[in-house]
Amino acid sequence: MEQAVIWTIPFLALAVVLEMVVSKMRGRNTYRINDTLASLSQGLISQLVAACTPLLQIGIYTLVFKALGHRAHAPYWRTWQGIAVAVVMFDFCEYWLHRAGHEIAVFWAAHVVHHQSEELNLCTALRQESFNPVLGWPFYLPLAVAGVPPVTFGFVLLGVQYYQIWAHTEQIGKLGWLDGILTTPSNHRVHHAVNDRYLDRNYGGVFVLWDRMFGTYMPETEPCVFGTRSPVRSFNPLRAMVQVYAQLWRDAWHTRRRGDKLRVFLKPPGWRPDDVALRFPQPPFDLHRETYDPRSNRTTRVMAVVLFLASAAGCGVFLWNADGMGMVRRLLWTALLVACLYGVGWLLEKDASLQV
Repeated sequence: MEQAVIWTIPFLALAVVLEMVVSKMRGRNTYRINDTLASLSQGLISQLVAACTPLLQIGIYTLVFKALGHRAHAPYWRTWQGIAVAVVMFDFCEYWLHRAGHEIAVFWAAHVVHHQSEELNLCTALRQESFNPVLGWPFYLPLAVAGVPPVTFGFVLLGVQYYQIWAHTEQIGKLGWLDGILTTPSNHRVHHAVNDRYLDRNYGGVFVLWDRMFGTYMPETEPCVFGTRSPVRSFNPLRAMVQVYAQLWRDAWHTRRRGDKLRVFLKPPGWRPDDVALRFPQPPFDLHRETYDPRSNRTTRVMAVVLFLASAAGCGVFLWNADGMGMVRRLLWTALLVACLYGVGWLLEKDASLQV
């Protein structure tokens, strides 16, 4: 699967360049070098983690498929009709995982990385979560029980993920009747927005029909403000990944009630025990807050870009050869490359003191 991802990189790069050109021509540029590198770094780290967690990525699914799956109909799932049915089934499961990722704090802690960018562009789509497989794999097991073979499951997973990329843009407006059926850019802008009326809406990956069925659909009716309600305000990829986990553990540690120590992780994001909220208040949410965009000089930006490109090349080499590596070697490669991407984030912020 890692090699399949690498083959798509030229097409993704071309799409990003095209969006950059169109956005500048329209005077609506949504790209900043620091935000873009931060998003792409998270995407690379998610692929590195995936290469080190094959059991969670596809292993458990395969075990359940072999033990409980209705394999008598395996040939059906290799037909176009079977693949189409698998896409619908997958997207239904994806809806509930995605909804859990916004409505249960411990799931949000994994998913938040995807929402931390204060821009919305195709690179935001590549800003994927690294910890989601740790919690998300049970949601897809109904497909294994139904008999969807692992190869078909992997094909559908990649297809649904790549479909969603085009929805992460401000350059495509409303699309009429399609907005009522599919996840389109307009629908997904709503999903990424922090406006009050848009919170926790439009979870569908391919279809927004699920949102219409379960009461989470909202059309785009006002300008969207992107990011999260507790902005990370950092391009450090590791800080971004642990931001919400750290807050949850702090609240669980400080609350005096035993039940609240568990509720912290299971309640909706933003919920805090009364005693903790009183002793450790957080600043109120400001929809019109200033975008995090620390100033850096040209030399620093060039260094960050060069280090990122070198890291990306290293990730490509690793992912291409990962299947033939033992776990220890995979972990060593991953640690080295994550350290390099951490360096990219450090460079992007090292001149932050110059911000006025």
